[in-house]
Amino acid sequence: MFLVRVAALAAPRIPLRLLGRGRAAMSTAQPLKSVDYEVFGRVQGVCFRMYTEGEAKKVGVVGWVKNTSKGTVTGQVQGPEEKVNSMKSWLSKIGSPSSRIDRTEFSNEKTITKLEYSNFSIRY
Repeated sequence: MFLVRVAALAAPRIPLRLLGRGRAAMSTAQPLKSVDYEVFGRVQGVCFRMYTEGEAKKVGVVGWVKNTSKGTVTGQVQGPEEKVNSMKSWLSKIGSPSSRIDRTEFSNEKTITKLEYSNFSIRY
């Protein structure tokens, strides 16, 4: 009898905890944003793409980065608005330790309904 009562009490606890997490996650959901970027300055040959990938994964955004033939770095970032804004700030002000960012141009900023990428990657 005792074992039956313990099992009956324990069983509903797991789904309730999961429901609580799901509800919390849904209530903090933000609109998803997508933005293209191009970074000008000393951004090639200074591990800028590698650091961009690392920062994007740390922040929790998806997209890509690549060098251009013009000596700039270009790419796209997607994710919750707050995280995309954090990445925009990093791309404008910080970059890799040896880089020098003269300016960063953002374009095609828009709200999206779903992410187009599953991770952040370096393109060649």
